[in-house]
Amino acid sequence: MDSARILIVDDDPDITEAMKVVLESNGYRVDSATDSEQAMELVKSTKPDLIIMDVIMNTLREGFLLSRQLKDNPRYKHIPILMISAAKEKIGIDFKPAAGDEQWLPVEDFLDKPVMPDVLLEKVSSLLQES
Repeated sequence: MDSARILIVDDDPDITEAMKVVLESNGYRVDSATDSEQAMELVKSTKPDLIIMDVIMNTLREGFLLSRQLKDNPRYKHIPILMISAAKEKIGIDFKPAAGDEQWLPVEDFLDKPVMPDVLLEKVSSLLQES
């Protein structure tokens, strides 16, 4: 999808900048937010084609809550969400098998941090083609 708009939601500016550089150098338009409140404002104003979201931001559950909020809203539930997290490394919990569970983790895919650029681009391309 040419010039697809992607929203990155992550409270780590280094991670956000690294993903932004990779995505923009491959022709994507990228916006970023550091929390769910900023993210919802950007979703409303920019209408992203894809959202890349961290799990743990201001709270341990912020990413979960935001993904549910988006998927429960008829205006935004069509937007694919790629969730990323270092939770497996930091707290020993592997969320990947739960991706796609509409009640618990309503996201289209999940990647563990750190994400290699080629893996990120492959997932983004795949999710955009499916949507």
